[in-house]
Amino acid sequence: MKGKAVSRPVRRMVRERAAGFCEYCRLPDLFSSSPFVCEHILPRVKGGSDDPSELAWACAACNNHKYTKTHARDPRTGKLVPLFNPRRQQWSKHFEWSADSLLIIGRTATGRATVEALHLNRQSLINLRRALRAIGEHP
Repeated sequence: MKGKAVSRPVRRMVRERAAGFCEYCRLPDLFSSSPFVCEHILPRVKGGSDDPSELAWACAACNNHKYTKTHARDPRTGKLVPLFNPRRQQWSKHFEWSADSLLIIGRTATGRATVEALHLNRQSLINLRRALRAIGEHP
């Protein structure tokens, strides 16, 4: 189901609330070659709305990997768990950076499932994190 685009004022508010970072992989939108989107945490096809409380600022890759998913399997336990919800959960409770700050590590079942489902450590992101770290822009 393709709905109308999220309005510019709502888009601006969602971006500002996220301080310009993907709310999943923490990529800064200023360094992205693809436009960011207002991602529907609960997808429209599953009843989600354009209300700002249901939207997250997301890079195109995280949005594409998430698609209509709301749950995924925790790779450690195999249990189906909800994906990270940036409106209801704190990033730092579910994720942490590796010692070299190149990888996102899931701290909880939700964190681990989200890392896997959204490919939060895809090679292109690791490469960009390395470059951003070198110029003091990461993490």
